[in-house]
Amino acid sequence: MNSALLVMDVQQAIVDAVDDGSGYLSRVRKAIDAARAADIPVIYVVIALRPGFPEVGTHNKPLAAIAQAGLYVEGAPGTEIHPEVAPRPGDVVVTKRRASAFSGSDLDVVLRARGIDHLVLTGIATSAVVLSTVCQANDLDFALTVLPDACLDPDPELHRALVDRLFPQWANVTPVDDWIKTTTPR
Repeated sequence: MNSALLVMDVQQAIVDAVDDGSGYLSRVRKAIDAARAADIPVIYVVIALRPGFPEVGTHNKPLAAIAQAGLYVEGAPGTEIHPEVAPRPGDVVVTKRRASAFSGSDLDVVLRARGIDHLVLTGIATSAVVLSTVCQANDLDFALTVLPDACLDPDPELHRALVDRLFPQWANVTPVDDWIKTTTPR
């Protein structure tokens, strides 16, 4: 399988709002470093909405709340990828307009062009971008691995339910350190 590590919505404002100081960013950094050592592409996914929020409908409660708060506008402070896990020159950064990494982005085109058929998922929030991406990637026939300790959610109980009960139905759920042990350089 050709794999890619997705680092999703690990943006400054999101980290500031959700990170509980548990070492989340260091675990994501560890996964990124291991992927690079194994020659696995690291693809960053960010949420960024256009000024005026033309892509946000009133029936989409989470996005409507984001728009009402004026969050995640393209180029605004806080939308940048957190500096502790920032991309290197040449890394692909995909901009999405909805919860799933695929929605409103060219992620599928990037993956297919590189022959990638296995996604390793990290991100904030487990109940938003990770859940939505797992569902859509499963429907698109990607093999999936979720790194539960490189995912974070403002609701720890919901995070646990997703990674312990739901995600294993569609994905391998493997802690970062265990994934690193199985990731060998190509």
